[in-house]
Amino acid sequence: MGWKGILGFEYGIVQGPLGPDIAGPELVAAVANAGGLGLLRAPDWESPDYVKELIRKTRKLTDKPFGVGVILAFPHKENVKAILEEKVAVLQLYWGECSKELVIEAHNAGVKVVPQGGMMVYFICIVLSLRLYHELNVTPLKVGSLEEAKKAINVGVDAIIVQGREAGGHVIGQEGLISLLPRVVDLVGDHGIPVIAAGGIVDARGYVAALALGAKGICMGTRFLATHESYGHPTYKRKLIEYDKTEYTDVFGRARWPGAPHRVLQTPFFCDWKCLNAQENETNQPIIGRTIIHGVEREIRRFAGTVPNPTTTGDIESMVMYAGQSVGLIKEILPAGQVVKKLVEAAQLLIHQTFNPDSI
Repeated sequence: MGWKGILGFEYGIVQGPLGPDIAGPELVAAVANAGGLGLLRAPDWESPDYVKELIRKTRKLTDKPFGVGVILAFPHKENVKAILEEKVAVLQLYWGECSKELVIEAHNAGVKVVPQGGMMVYFICIVLSLRLYHELNVTPLKVGSLEEAKKAINVGVDAIIVQGREAGGHVIGQEGLISLLPRVVDLVGDHGIPVIAAGGIVDARGYVAALALGAKGICMGTRFLATHESYGHPTYKRKLIEYDKTEYTDVFGRARWPGAPHRVLQTPFFCDWKCLNAQENETNQPIIGRTIIHGVEREIRRFAGTVPNPTTTGDIESMVMYAGQSVGLIKEILPAGQVVKKLVEAAQLLIHQTFNPDSI
C-alpha cells in the first residue's frame, strides 16, 4: 500500500524541516512517534554543540528514528560533522551541492549519501544511516524540475521528493505538482525509484491524489506548522486558519538569502508591500521586533525572512508568514501525531469507499 514503508518508516509521511527553528524536538518526536519521518532544522550558522543538544533532546522524547535538515547555502560543515557523529537516521541537505568530500566523510562515519544537483531547483539530498537502515538502500533527492529528476537518476538516488510551486516557504521550482509529479514518476519508472510528493498537500484528498499520480509518499510543511507541537508563534498559527490565500514573492529576506523566492500568506502587511522596489531589502529597514532563534537573540527588521516563534516580540503581524497554497484547507490546530493518524485513516477510507472497494 502506498502509505506504508517509505524510507523504512511506518508511513510514507514526511514532516519538512520548518525553519529557522519551527521544527524542534517536540514536533519531530511527535511525528516520529506517530510513524512518520520528522526532520529537525539545524541552525543557519555553525553551532555543532547546539546541534548535538537538539538531537539529544529529541531522543529523550522518542525512541524512533528521525532526521536533521541543513541548508548548504549557509555555514554548515561543523553542523554536518556533529550530525554524523550523532548518527541520526536521516541527514537532509538542500540548496547547494553535496561535495565528494562530504560523501567520503559520511561513508567513513557509516552513513550512506547521495549527491544532489545544482541550485536551479529546491531539492533534498537525504543521507540514511547504515547503522539503522543497513537493510535499506533509500536516499531521497528532492527536485523541482524534470531535468533535475534526470540528474538524480544519473547519480543513482534511491528516492526522489518532487516539489511543486504550490509549496510554502522557499521554492525555486516553477512547475505545479500535478503536472510535474507524473512526469517524474514516468521518468523513474524503469529504475525502481520511489517518488515522494511535496507542495500544497494538507489532507487525505491531496495524499490520495499524490498516490494516484504515482507517488509513494508525501512531504508536508504547512500542515505540520499548524500543530500544537510546532514552534510557530501563536499569532502565526492563527493566521494559517484565518487566511486562505498565498503568493509567490521575493519581498522577504533579499539580503540574507538572495535568489530565494518564497510563498507566503497574503497578510495585510504583505499586500501593502508586495510591490516593493527590487532594490530594497531588509538591511536598511526599521527594527520591528526581537526573537531568540536556536538560543541566539536576534533583531528582526522589516522585510526580514525570519518567521515569528513563541519568543518573538514586536509587530508580529508585519513579519513574514510562509504557507503553502492549500492553507485554506487547514481548519484547526491539531497535535502532530493526530495529523499523521487522521491522514492515514482518511486516505485509507477514501480509497476504500471511492476508488477500489474490493481492494481492502
